[in-house]
Amino acid sequence: MLKHALRWPSAVLFTLLAAALPAGATPGVTANTIVLGQSAALTGPSAQLGIEMRDGAQAWFDHINSKGGVAGRKIVLKTLDDGYDAAQAVKNTQQLVHNDNVFALFGYVGQATSTASMRSVEKEDVPFFAPLAGGESLHGQFRPNVFNIRAGNVLEMEKIIENLKGMGAKKIAAVYYNDAPGKAIFDVFERTLKTHNLALLGSATVERNSTDVSAAVAKLRPLQATAVLIITAYPASAAFIRGMRKDAISVPFFWNLSFTGSQGLASALGKDAAGVMISQVMPSPWNKNMALNKEYTKLYLNKPGSAPGFSSLEGFIAAKAFVKGLERAGKNLTRASFREGVEGLNGTDLGGFTLKFSPTNHEASSYVELTVIRNDGTFLY
Repeated sequence: MLKHALRWPSAVLFTLLAAALPAGATPGVTANTIVLGQSAALTGPSAQLGIEMRDGAQAWFDHINSKGGVAGRKIVLKTLDDGYDAAQAVKNTQQLVHNDNVFALFGYVGQATSTASMRSVEKEDVPFFAPLAGGESLHGQFRPNVFNIRAGNVLEMEKIIENLKGMGAKKIAAVYYNDAPGKAIFDVFERTLKTHNLALLGSATVERNSTDVSAAVAKLRPLQATAVLIITAYPASAAFIRGMRKDAISVPFFWNLSFTGSQGLASALGKDAAGVMISQVMPSPWNKNMALNKEYTKLYLNKPGSAPGFSSLEGFIAAKAFVKGLERAGKNLTRASFREGVEGLNGTDLGGFTLKFSPTNHEASSYVELTVIRNDGTFLY
C-alpha cells in the first residue's frame, strides 16, 4: 500500500495531511514552532541579494529563538532558491504554501518573483511580509496580506529626480528589464518625469538574468544623456555602466534604485564604481550611533565572512518587525491575529527605524536617501 501511496499526486497527499490537522489549526503553527517560507535567489547572478536578505533576517530570528521564541514558539525560516526567476518563484510558493504548510511568506527578493507569487498569496490568504521589491504591484494599492517594510519605487524616483533637477540634468535616459515587471517600473519613472516637466531622452532594455547589455549600450551611448536611471539588478547594471564608460569622451551620471543590490554593484564594478549613485530605502548600516545597528553588529556582523550591507540590514529590520507583529498577536496565533498585530505597530521604533503600519496602511516606511559610491568602494551617505 505504501508503494502505491507514494505515487499519489502531491495535491491528494496534501488534502489527506490537511484533513489530519486539528479543526481550526493555523497553518505553520505548532505548540513549539512558527514556520515561515521564503523564495529568493541563492544561486545565479543575483544571489548576493537573496543570501544577504535571508542571513540578515536569520540573525534576528536566531536571537529570538535563543530566548525561547515568541510565546514559547521558535521561528523556522525555510528558504527555497528561485535564481531570481519568476516561474520558479511560483513553484516555490506553491511548495511552501501547499506542501510545507507555512504560516506566512517572508522576505521574497525581487519585483518579478514577488508579483508572480501574488495569485497564491491572495487565493490562500497568506501573509506576505517584507518583500525586497518596490514596484506598484505591491506598493501602488492596498493588499490586505501584503506588508511592505521598504519604501516603494515611486518615492525613490521622486528623490532621484529632485536631485537631477538640482544638478540641472535635462537629458535623461533609462535602461530596464525587458519583461512586464521591468516595463511597469520604467512606466512609473517616465510618468514621474512628466510630473516634473521633464522628458525622457531615450530608453533601452536588457533581458532579465543576463549581462549582455551590448544592444542597450549601442542605443543609448550616442544620445549623450546627462543621466541614466538603471532599473536592473547589479550584474546587468555593472555591465551596462562599464559598457557606457569604455573609451567614452564623456559619461552620464548613473543612478540605480535600491533593489539593484548596492554591495553587489560596488563589488562587481571595483574601481569603476566611483561616482555611481544609488537611492536607498534603509538607513546606513555603518551608522554606529543607531541602536538598531548596535544589535545588527552584535548579532549579524559577528558571523564569519559577514560585512555591513543594505540588504542584510533590510532582512534584519524585517525580522524585527515580524517578531513585533507576532508578539502583539499573542499566544493564540492565527493569520488574522498576526495581521491585526502588525497593523497595531504604528509608531513602533525598532531602534532608529520607525514603523507606520495601521489598519489602512501596510507601508511601514517612506524613508529614502541618496548614496554615492566612493573611489574605495565605500558609500557616501
